[in-house]
Amino acid sequence: MIVITGASGRLGSRIVDRLLSRVPASTVGVSVTDVAKAAHLEARGVRVRHGDFTDPATLAHAFEGADRVLVVSAAIAGAGGASANIAAIDAARAAGAGRILYTSHQGASADSLFPAMVTHARTEEHLAGTGVPYLCLRNGFYASTLDPHLDAAVATGRLVAPEDGPVSWTGHDDLADAAAALLVGGEPGVTPPLTAPDMLDLAAVAAILSGITGREITRVVTGDEEWVEASVARGMPRAYAEFGLGVYRAARRGEFAVTDPTLETLIGRPAESVRTRLERTVAG
Repeated sequence: MIVITGASGRLGSRIVDRLLSRVPASTVGVSVTDVAKAAHLEARGVRVRHGDFTDPATLAHAFEGADRVLVVSAAIAGAGGASANIAAIDAARAAGAGRILYTSHQGASADSLFPAMVTHARTEEHLAGTGVPYLCLRNGFYASTLDPHLDAAVATGRLVAPEDGPVSWTGHDDLADAAAALLVGGEPGVTPPLTAPDMLDLAAVAAILSGITGREITRVVTGDEEWVEASVARGMPRAYAEFGLGVYRAARRGEFAVTDPTLETLIGRPAESVRTRLERTVAG
């Protein structure tokens, strides 16, 4: 049995859907914090069980009988994220999984300026030391991260953010297709970066938005502290704003300026471009 965690989330739900086109539903299980949100999967024949990374005792039942477990990284900022991921990995090992997969990131690094990348690096290191065959999926930076910028940019004609750098923005759908392929046929180890082929900074994103909307969208660079204070004034907790600032600091250091053809090879088609995503999002 293949067990996938986070199966009601944006990435995990897509992975399950893609996997069900490859293998019988009876061979798929999901671990979710709220089983009611996975009722549609149970109706399709998928085994649905409650599992919570922050309550490791629940994972023994969720992972029971698993040959492979895909640990979708916890959406927890700070040290708690690594602890949660590690708890899931240890539970998968204890359940006897023959292979453990983990959704990591192209920028995973112990010295990253973005704390989430440090979390991924710590998790990868732990997974490599378990003695269980493993596969780390070095996913590209989610293109959906651009979404919070769009409404304000279109409404005001200004895309305001700290200094950034090029990023190979990559879509959830493409990454889900790749994960499904790797669940059934991937080789152990660490994947190359699973990215779309183009790298764009926010100035390039603003230019694309200008073409889509027919009005000029100007990229406006704000200071780091100014951005944090403005975010707090809008109601964002300061700790979260400072965490988010790390994305820009890491991008301008070039941490996400990487592309690789592996993703398109795995999915057998061109990866979705930022332009295509923006056209769909703005039109919607």
